[in-house]
Amino acid sequence: MSKYRRYERYKDSGVEWIGEIPEHWDITKLGYRARMIVPMRDKPTEFNGNIPWIRIEDVDGKYIEDSKSEQRVSEELVKKMNLKVYPIGTVLCTCSCNMGTTVIVKKPLISNQTFIGIVPMKDLDSTFLYYAMNANSKRLQHLAEGAIQQYLSRHDFEHLKLAFPDKKEQTAIANFLDQKTAEIDGLITDKEKLIELLQEKRQAIITEAVTKGLNSSVRMKDSGIEWIGEIPEHWDIRRIKYLSNIRNVKASDGDNDKTYVGLESIESKTGKLLTNNNDEQQAVGETANIFRKGDVLFGKLRPYLAKCIVADFNGRCTSELLVLRTASNMLPEYLYLFMLSPIFIDVVNSSTYGAKMPRASWDFIGNLKVPLPNIKEQEEIVEYLIKLTNNMDDLISDISTQIQKLKEYRQSLICEAVTGKVDVREFENMSEVINE
Repeated sequence: MSKYRRYERYKDSGVEWIGEIPEHWDITKLGYRARMIVPMRDKPTEFNGNIPWIRIEDVDGKYIEDSKSEQRVSEELVKKMNLKVYPIGTVLCTCSCNMGTTVIVKKPLISNQTFIGIVPMKDLDSTFLYYAMNANSKRLQHLAEGAIQQYLSRHDFEHLKLAFPDKKEQTAIANFLDQKTAEIDGLITDKEKLIELLQEKRQAIITEAVTKGLNSSVRMKDSGIEWIGEIPEHWDIRRIKYLSNIRNVKASDGDNDKTYVGLESIESKTGKLLTNNNDEQQAVGETANIFRKGDVLFGKLRPYLAKCIVADFNGRCTSELLVLRTASNMLPEYLYLFMLSPIFIDVVNSSTYGAKMPRASWDFIGNLKVPLPNIKEQEEIVEYLIKLTNNMDDLISDISTQIQKLKEYRQSLICEAVTGKVDVREFENMSEVINE
């Protein structure tokens, strides 16, 4: 923040987590600057009006003026049930989940008890309040840790101490943060799009290699499989159940010392094991399966998540993972890469049953026909793809780190501005270069 100047004189705020504030600023309890609206406990009994009723999943961004859902309440029901309507300019803050999530109301609406409404008085700028509450999200989470059922009350918000300049300066700070956060958000969006493109390219390269090989000049033939298309003329077509055996060995009490792998232990679409140190706990009452080093583990629950790894240790895993041991004519790494290809995931996902917890069956997967090169060519394809995907994953990881640093910088900038650590009243005359 060294590029921004500080105020000339500071004083102790008397609040440890705020620290020093500009000499002309005040520390005030939020209840003296805003009134709180606590939503009614009762959920609306009918939705046939035009006043939006929102939930936490409807919040996305700085403003909210309508609900993504079709749930809207009539004025008659508002009066009948004495429902609390948030006026325009209210800052909503979550008080029971995702603590500290904030949003500004742009259209009168109603919410469930996830939120509390903070209505600014005439000397408080709504946008400044939005950023001030955003800056205090960790503080609110800390307060909630000691609360019953992780809930913050009206009293908690009314007694929250914040730093306030006069309204003109609040507006200047809000304008500064609007501009700077928009710039940072733009950079973040660009980098997220780049990651999406790299991930798409990664998946396309895998699909091309495991269905067409690495030599583009070889003669091709029709595979006879619609979702695969043409394959090299010298490749075979075999069913997966003839290329691998399913292992259904149940873990016993004596296996509890073995590392457990759950679905959450595997990163979607990359085949990376996120933990192998028992951080992922076996669900109570769940039957675990034993796997051995070299087995291929494929997630049959929600196959579209593309959870697949080659185990490099002996362990136990959730029964939602198929445990496959490949035959001598197929490398486990080759089967793993084929199972991560989007065309395989799509066809397996189309076979799932169960609306809430869609699963694929081994009967379906085992009967799928797949193209099969010889072992030497499998080795070449595996070596090529592992090297290439590792390089791409490193690049994606670097970009993800840049995104995280931008997010941290964004949050730091908000905190510094709303507590007076930097003077941004004349920010229009400043120029800033954000280090990516």
